[in-house]
Amino acid sequence: MGDVSTPIQRRLSGSGLIAEITPDPWRSGSWTLNIDGTPQSHVDLTDPTELHFDYIQRIGHVVDSAFPAGAPITALHLGAGALTVPRYIEATRPNSRQQVVEIERELIDFVREHLPLPRGASIRCRYGDAREVMEALPAGLLGQVDLIVVDVFRGARTPAHVTSVEFYESARRLLAPGGILVANIADGPPLTFARGQLATLRHVFAEALATGEQGVIRAKRFGNVVLVASAAPMSWSSKLAGLGPHPAITVSGADAAEWSAAGSIVTDATAIDSPPPARNLFRT
Repeated sequence: MGDVSTPIQRRLSGSGLIAEITPDPWRSGSWTLNIDGTPQSHVDLTDPTELHFDYIQRIGHVVDSAFPAGAPITALHLGAGALTVPRYIEATRPNSRQQVVEIERELIDFVREHLPLPRGASIRCRYGDAREVMEALPAGLLGQVDLIVVDVFRGARTPAHVTSVEFYESARRLLAPGGILVANIADGPPLTFARGQLATLRHVFAEALATGEQGVIRAKRFGNVVLVASAAPMSWSSKLAGLGPHPAITVSGADAAEWSAAGSIVTDATAIDSPPPARNLFRT
């Protein structure tokens, strides 16, 4: 492992953005990955089941609720960050098959050098644009993927081309019966982008929901919204409301239809990047 007792940085040649790994001052053995000044991931190398960020905890709850405890799954992660969710699945579901798609090869190298993956983990990394790589995956994966996690950011914004009907339809074709797609996005009042994303997922999939911190879902402040969709009934989704982090709101069923009504279904022709946060949002 590299020396990360002090912050270390690397400029990513593809985007020109600065990636920085900083030690967590309150939790020994943990680090935060920041890109362009935006916290992207938190990793606890001593306990990869310890999920620190609000939205990552919610993704963990979705995975744990949707699939039998300990059962290995086939997962596709679009966007790498510090590989927090792949590490969690490896720790809680040994023998899972996972693929990660990341456009910045240097980011993966940087993370793996200083925050190495567990030895023997079945986590394969592919490099390139998330949508292009996903749409070029081997035909043998069609209908075989249990979980797709879409966590694609360019700095603090989700790129437009991974937010459309066409993109989500391509992802849906990879999913196994009962498979789920989870998308992490960030938005602020009045949540036009997030509502449009839920409307788009409801158009493509049989069911879709949104979950997040109460103030975010009620359009009181900027933050992360976790969207979940499946072509099969998500009978397990009722568990999410009680799992936190609290205070939390999950909107599904008729509530999801009402919450997303102010959003427009997004196509490749109309897609835009997610809105940027205020520049001082992450300063301490």
